[in-house]
Amino acid sequence: MKRIKLLVLFSPIMEWVDTTKAMRLYIHNESLNQGKKEGTPASKKQIRKFVEQYGINMDDFDPSDIDEYKTFEDFFTRAHKPGSRPIQEPDDNSSAVCVADSRVVTYESVAETKKLWIKGSDFSIAMVLMDTDLAREYSEANVASFRLSPQDYHRYHSPVTGKIKVFRGIPGDYYQVDPVALKSDVDILTRNRREFVVIETEEFGDVLFVAIGATNVGSVYIHDRFHESGQPVKKGEELGYFQFGGSSILVAFKKGCVTFDKDLLDYSRRQIQVAVEVGMSLGRASTERD
Repeated sequence: MKRIKLLVLFSPIMEWVDTTKAMRLYIHNESLNQGKKEGTPASKKQIRKFVEQYGINMDDFDPSDIDEYKTFEDFFTRAHKPGSRPIQEPDDNSSAVCVADSRVVTYESVAETKKLWIKGSDFSIAMVLMDTDLAREYSEANVASFRLSPQDYHRYHSPVTGKIKVFRGIPGDYYQVDPVALKSDVDILTRNRREFVVIETEEFGDVLFVAIGATNVGSVYIHDRFHESGQPVKKGEELGYFQFGGSSILVAFKKGCVTFDKDLLDYSRRQIQVAVEVGMSLGRASTERD
C-alpha cells in the first residue's frame, strides 16, 4: 500500500493556550533540561518501555538490539537499517520524495496552507526564514508540511537531488508542533528554533527545506557539511536530525515547479494527513515550469 494509514488531523475539543512569554520561557528551559536528562546513562532504562508502548519495529533500525543504545538520546536519534526505506525512483531526479517518517499534508499555495493547516495570524514564509528577500521567492510556493511524533524516526532526508545554495540557523522558543497547536493563533512555526537550507536543482529550481524544533526538542541539527554552499546532496540522503520529542519540517517549491501526488493533495484539502515513510513519493517536477 502506497501510504501506511490516514489520520484525522484536527480535534475540536482541545485549544492551545500557552501564549505568554513566561510560559514560552518555561517550556524552552524545560525542553533543554529534558534533553540533558535523556543524554545520561540513567535514561537507558526508558528505552524498552518506550518501544513496547509505541510498538516500534526495531528490525527497521541499526542497531536493532535496544541494549546496544547507551542513552535514550542515542535511541531517539537511531538510524535506519540500510534498505529499510527504499527511495522512490532513486535515479530519476524529476521525482521528489518524503523527507521523514511522519504525517504529511501538501498544498498548492501558501494561502491554502494558511487557510487549512496553519492558523497563526503572523505566519508567513518571511517570518519562518527571517529573510524578506529570500521569502519573496516563495511567496506563492507549493508547500509540504511533515509532522513527526516522539515515537518516530527523527532523522530527516533530502526530498530532491541538487546542491546546497544557502544554510541558516534561527534560535527560538519550543512550542509543541501538533495539529491543535498549528490550528491555533500561536505562530508555532515562526517562534520555534529552526534550521534551513535551499537546495539548487535542475528539475525543481531552488527548493526550501526547513527543520523546526518543538516542545522537548532541544536541538535541531543539519549536518555540518550541508552548511557549505555548493555541497552536493542526493534525493533520500540524510540531511540532519532532531533530538528530544516531536518536530516539524516544511518543504517549499517555487510556484509551478512541482506537482504533488494527487492523493496527498486530495486528503490535505479534506484536512486529513497521511502517514508516510522516508523515500515514498511526494511529487514530480512540473512539466509547465518555465
